Amino acid sequence: MSISPPARAFMTASVWCAALLLLVCFVSQGECQTTPPPPPPCSTYKNCDSCVPHAKCLWCFATNNCTDYPVTWLLPPASLCPLSQARWGVCWLNFEALIIALAVVAGTILISITVCCCCCCCKTRRSRPDRDEERLARRREEIRQRAEERKVERQSRHDEIRRKYGLMGDSDHPYSKFENE
Repeated sequence: MSISPPARAFMTASVWCAALLLLVCFVSQGECQTTPPPPPPCSTYKNCDSCVPHAKCLWCFATNNCTDYPVTWLLPPASLCPLSQARWGVCWLNFEALIIALAVVAGTILISITVCCCCCCCKTRRSRPDRDEERLARRREEIRQRAEERKVERQSRHDEIRRKYGLMGDSDHPYSKFENE
């Protein structure tokens, strides 16, 4: 099978374009995988405003230096910096105030969730009829049905007596044709 020269040229050009596209894709991926330079150590920052924006750094007003935040402890130990003098995140809020504020917010959230759960449970409990109410409702319904059955039975007996003595106003008793003449 022979391929015409224009078709062969088109296929060759397509292969070269695909190869070039793959090469560009791999080169661009390689450029994206470069690692950023490591950040400078916390000790290079000389004031609170340049230290605290970095999450791994802690500024201590007692010693006026920036140190690495001790990630092994939740709170920095007093040997590193007293809590009233430690700043992390912002310079105007010390660690004691931050801990108190977070504890108050967390406590408020927990109390709110507890109150909401209790209110929802009590509301659903009140809105749902209990067993006694269900039993009384069933009993009332049974009594109503029996009364309705007795009423229908009584009505049929009365109608039967009326038909027997010719007191019915309808035309299904034997003497109805004589009454109309």
